[in-house]
Amino acid sequence: MADLRRELRIYLMLRGASLRGVLQYRGNLLMMVLAGAAYQGSGFAFVWALLHTFGTVAGWGLGQIAFLYGMRLLSHALWLVTIDGVGQTDFLIREGQLDRMLLRPADLLAQMGTYTRSVLPFGDLTMAILVFGVALTVADVDWSPGSIVFLVLAVVGGAFLEASVVVVIAGLSVRVLDTWAYRMLMLDTIDTLGSYPLSVFGSGVQRLLTYVLPIAFIAFLPASVILGRTDQLAVPAWLGLLSPLVGIGLFALAHRFWRHQLRFYQGVGH
Repeated sequence: MADLRRELRIYLMLRGASLRGVLQYRGNLLMMVLAGAAYQGSGFAFVWALLHTFGTVAGWGLGQIAFLYGMRLLSHALWLVTIDGVGQTDFLIREGQLDRMLLRPADLLAQMGTYTRSVLPFGDLTMAILVFGVALTVADVDWSPGSIVFLVLAVVGGAFLEASVVVVIAGLSVRVLDTWAYRMLMLDTIDTLGSYPLSVFGSGVQRLLTYVLPIAFIAFLPASVILGRTDQLAVPAWLGLLSPLVGIGLFALAHRFWRHQLRFYQGVGH
């Protein structure tokens, strides 16, 4: 427990130092936040236009899809704000930065996660809060203390699940020179499929996105449980309740894979 507190304290110090550096350039900070918000907002604008034309998508109305979209975006923004630098692992290896980090008495993943000073994730977070706030006013949700707790845990679990993909790709970076294409493929797939009700697909695709590529656990399954739309699921509804555990479990496996891959790291000779 003492080691965990120490690593958490070091992580917060590193993240704080990174943010203080960003705050020295207020104009850049504002532009980057607006850019991140505009990028994510354009995706929801497409959803709004689609629903304005057709009314519903697979029986989901605007409020329900806004709830699903905002929930996924909250998970996405949460992992980005926390450890976005892990996505730059291949660059850190090529530039010899990982060699320096390995010499420091701090958790390697925490150092990597706080390496970048991008504030784009805060634009994602801003839009996520805005979309989800709107969804709460228009979606018909029967709130209870249990639903609120489950919502918070599901968002955290979704963040862990999406982060696990990035950590796995970071592990591949030890052996592969450039993993940009793999990272973009996976994140774009999550971004595209995770933001819409998967009931638009047949039962086979729904099962594929639950049991093989568990994108459904990020937002679709937990949102279906909270919104009471489990009748359209092609998988057991109780799986939605496991979303937080699935996310944490996959991240733990991804972390083990990352630690295993580090054994094969040979450096770049700097």
